[in-house]
Amino acid sequence: MRLVARLFRLIWGGDVEPALRPVLALGLAGAIANSAGWSFMGIWAIKELGAEGSQLGFAFLGGACLAAMSGFAGGYLSDRVGRRPVILVGGGGTALYILLFLTAGQNVPLGLALLAGAGVFGALGGSVTQAMIADLVPPEQHEASYASVRVAQNLGVTMGPPLGSLLLFIGSWSALFVGVSIMSSTSFLLALRYLPRRGAYAPEHAPERGSLSVIRGDRAFQLFLVSGMLAYLVYVASETVLPISLVDTHGIAPATWGFLLIVNPALVTVFQLRLTRRVSRYPAAPKLVVAMLLMGFPFLLLSVSAAVPVILLVIVVFVIGEMLWVPTSQTIIAGLAPPDIRGAYMGAFGSGSAAGFALAPFLGLQIRSGYGDTAMWGFFAIASLFAAATGAAACRTAVRRSRGGGALQPRSAAEGV
Repeated sequence: MRLVARLFRLIWGGDVEPALRPVLALGLAGAIANSAGWSFMGIWAIKELGAEGSQLGFAFLGGACLAAMSGFAGGYLSDRVGRRPVILVGGGGTALYILLFLTAGQNVPLGLALLAGAGVFGALGGSVTQAMIADLVPPEQHEASYASVRVAQNLGVTMGPPLGSLLLFIGSWSALFVGVSIMSSTSFLLALRYLPRRGAYAPEHAPERGSLSVIRGDRAFQLFLVSGMLAYLVYVASETVLPISLVDTHGIAPATWGFLLIVNPALVTVFQLRLTRRVSRYPAAPKLVVAMLLMGFPFLLLSVSAAVPVILLVIVVFVIGEMLWVPTSQTIIAGLAPPDIRGAYMGAFGSGSAAGFALAPFLGLQIRSGYGDTAMWGFFAIASLFAAATGAAACRTAVRRSRGGGALQPRSAAEGV
């Protein structure tokens, strides 16, 4: 137990809020399962199923549209029935759904249809978990709490791809799907046993107003939705398009990619909280601008060389930007959201991110098929510039609103902008 406590303090830099610990455990277990499977799905579709890159792009597009609807529906429902039931449905559904991939065989339409629906259950509970964090801790602890949960998730992502690689090495694609289902079941059981029914900072009553009408009138949030969609466009490129480019264009083995992939979450696990604390005194807008530039432009190096040291450099620069972007953006959304419809706001932002998940592989693979990898990476660099501009504009609008007597925001999201 002392060794576990020492490892915990080494990673998180000290104790975390006790109410947050079940969410940390759930984030760790869920990330292990998701990354063990999802890291290889694009490769499975092309190498095993026999799908074309353009077909895979359409599958990702359809899947992200379904996930967008599911994410908002989950957030909306959680404001009315509670966070825990929605999270349990999402986790249990994921564990069962992954087994359907065993039926695909070489049937390309069936396999791509299953791939398109794979994110529905995950999106259902994902945005709700973000809302639950804000329910569990006071506003001044939002940024640190989001960073802590992100560390747990990335620790899981560090462990997941090697497990997936091991299942592929000793077994087959079927072994991978069964193993991921078992891992997802473990995450579901943890949520069932330990996830609280209600947080100390959750709203007392279900909302009596329409969520969509409030969101339509919130200009700062709408700007941040655009920024989030563009940011996720760049972010998802590292998860879906990059492995396809490295394996299909540059000849990197799938198992090698599985081990390269853990560099990103390993760095996040070790440095996320430390970086968040170091930059907490700086305004949000400059952090978002720097983050986007660091995330979007390193991919251009792959047009010069795709040697393993260059790939590692791209990953390291990218992850620094990622660590700046994620907790800052999550904190701002939590601060902008009215407490009684917090789930709907998180769900809407999750839907915006799903649009990024859709467009990243769809547009990226289409550009790659028509014009090559260099043009594709140039597209993502330009997208990062627009994400930086809209994110900075949203921050300025949020500050003006808070100073003009608008909704209260946490200090890190409003005064620190």
